Amino acid sequence: MSQRAEQELLSGAALATFRLNGQFLSVAEELARPAGLTAAWWQVLGAVLAEPLPVAGIAREMGITRQSVQRIADLLVDRGLAEYQPNPAHRRAKLITPTPAGREAVSGIDPAHAAFAARLAQAMGPEKLRDALAAMRRLSAVLDELTDGQESP
Repeated sequence: MSQRAEQELLSGAALATFRLNGQFLSVAEELARPAGLTAAWWQVLGAVLAEPLPVAGIAREMGITRQSVQRIADLLVDRGLAEYQPNPAHRRAKLITPTPAGREAVSGIDPAHAAFAARLAQAMGPEKLRDALAAMRRLSAVLDELTDGQESP
């Protein structure tokens, strides 16, 4: 394969990903709005449903900046949807955890989320959707390897 063809594949993958990200954010905004959340609030709350995490851990997991997670976490705490807890591993990096109100807000999204997931699986086919997810995860892992997990090569 020529160098030019490889560059076009990289550019095409990036542009498709940017478009897909915008589409997912749009869907997430529509799903989150009736529960009184934004897509970003849902993303941060969703990251800490299973276990409390520090801001940096959420940022790493979601591939977004620590500063943007901090801003959202502060808003969630101000609105009573999350709270900060002491972090035994790091005195200054407090853990974020959802409050009962935060958990209730996220669970309010579940019916619409399930309905949209069913529509997507029906339209694309469950096997092709699984394959697409596997390919996206593999691409992300390879990019992490090539950049040592940094934001730029």
